[in-house]
Amino acid sequence: MSSWQQVWPAPAKLNLFLHVTGRRADGYHSLQTAFRLIDLADTLRFTARADGKVTLRRPLAGVPPERDLCLRAAALLKYATGHRGGIEIELDKRIPMGGGLGGGSSDAATTLVALNHLWRLGLKRGELQQLALKLGADVPVFVFGENAFAEGVGEQLTQLALPVAWYLVLVPPVEVPTAAVFAAPELTRDTKPIKITAFFDGLKQRSLRNDLEPVVSKRYPEVALHLAWLKQHGEARMSGSGACVFAEFSTQSEACAAQAALPPTMRGFVARGLERHPLHGLTD
Repeated sequence: MSSWQQVWPAPAKLNLFLHVTGRRADGYHSLQTAFRLIDLADTLRFTARADGKVTLRRPLAGVPPERDLCLRAAALLKYATGHRGGIEIELDKRIPMGGGLGGGSSDAATTLVALNHLWRLGLKRGELQQLALKLGADVPVFVFGENAFAEGVGEQLTQLALPVAWYLVLVPPVEVPTAAVFAAPELTRDTKPIKITAFFDGLKQRSLRNDLEPVVSKRYPEVALHLAWLKQHGEARMSGSGACVFAEFSTQSEACAAQAALPPTMRGFVARGLERHPLHGLTD
C-alpha cells in the first residue's frame, strides 16, 4: 500500500496535571503539565489535488474554514516550504470536541507530519514543532510524539517514561471554551513551579492537580457532577481546560469495571496509555 492510501492516526491526550505558574507579557499563561497520549484517535486521509488548493472533504459542523486546524496546518506547511501542490483532507472525528483531549491539535500535528512525508519536504521534527506552535500551544507535543513534561506555554518538552496505565474517561455533555477559562478572573495563576522528580513524587503522593478544574467545575455543574462520581472509583482529574475528566487504573479490567458502574445518564470510554505516538518514527 502506498503512503497515499494510508490512514493516519491522530491520538488524544490527557493532562496528568496542569499548573498555571504565571501570566506572560504577551497574554499567554506559563504552564507546567504532563501530556499522556492515549489510544483514542481521530483518523485522517489525504488526497493530492492538482490545483494547489487545500480543502476538507467534510467540513466540521460549527467550525469555519479559517479556524479549522487541519486546513491551517496544511496551508502553513505550504507557505513555509513553498510547496505548490494541493491536498484534500478527510477527517473522521472520534475525539470529543471541546473536551480537553487535544483532538484539534492532534489533527493539526498529524497533518504536518503526514504532509511532510507525502510531499517529501524533509523537515526535521524540531522544524515541524516550531511550525506547530504557530497553530496552538498543544500542537507541538503531538509532533514531538512522546509522553512529555511540558513548560512555557506547553512547548518546552521533556520526554517522560510513564508506566503502563488504563484510563476511564468521562465525557460531560458540554463543550468548554479554553480561552474563556484562561481569562477567568478567579483562576489562580501563581502555582509554584515543580521539577520533573517532584512530578513523579506527586504521582505517588497524589498531590498534583489541575488549576483550571475549580473554575470549570463552578461554571459547568455537569463537569463537577462527573468528577464527583468518578472520585468514588479513585483519584479523578479534569484534562486540559475540560470538559472531560478521567481516573487512572493499573489494569484494563479495573477500568472496565468502573465503566460498567456508570449511571445511564453519563457517557465514558476506556483508553490505554500509549508509550509514544504511532507516527513517531516518521520524523527525525
